[in-house]
Amino acid sequence: MKISVVTAVFNRRETVAHAIESLQAQTYSSYEHVVQDGGSSDGTLDVIAGLSDENTSLVSEADAGIYDAINKGIQRAEGDVIGLMHSDDFFASDQVLENIAQAFEDRSVDGVYGDLQYVSSEDPGKTVRHWRAGTFHPKRLRQGWMPPHPTLYLRRDVFERLGLYDTSFRIAADYDAMLRYFAQGGIRTAYIPEVLVKMRVGGVSNRSLRHIVRKSREDYRAIRRNDIGGLSTLMLKNFSKIGQFIVKD
Repeated sequence: MKISVVTAVFNRRETVAHAIESLQAQTYSSYEHVVQDGGSSDGTLDVIAGLSDENTSLVSEADAGIYDAINKGIQRAEGDVIGLMHSDDFFASDQVLENIAQAFEDRSVDGVYGDLQYVSSEDPGKTVRHWRAGTFHPKRLRQGWMPPHPTLYLRRDVFERLGLYDTSFRIAADYDAMLRYFAQGGIRTAYIPEVLVKMRVGGVSNRSLRHIVRKSREDYRAIRRNDIGGLSTLMLKNFSKIGQFIVKD
């Protein structure tokens, strides 16, 4: 089984090497790295070129934002299973893809996900927030549940049947897509109860109060659009994050 790992990147010279190296260190070798660059001008392309190998597929062109870039990458992907590796993220161990591939050996499984750790951008060894996803049940969607997006891998068929990311969302297209896949699409998933990905803090949805407000509005639109609740679902989604900041060594 071939796994496609899609990276949408724009001017991330300082972090993209770590993402690439964590992928190339994987014990599972049947993968491709689909890099969709938005026309970086800070040396990012030089870093990618220096680390590229026979598994790398790089395109650099203008896009209409991160979700448009992700969609382009997915459309270029050739794997049986597709997941994302953001340019600020990295795998938690060298066996992540191997564990994901093993979970997909069950042909009834449409998607696989695990846990996520947020780490300090200055010190990636320092955990700031621990997201334990837990197993999926449809009723959890109304309680604001979602799997950690960077850990989610889906069979190609899911994208073909249920569509890509809706670029009318600027911040919450991932939440909208997951509600579509889990609620409307009724996909069957497998949960790996361990940290699969580590993410540096400082994502676009948390940069300022204005972005937080916009994300809440987009989250609410996704909730209503996919008919899984209302304001209570949005409130529960936000409150559920509080426990993630209780990090145990």
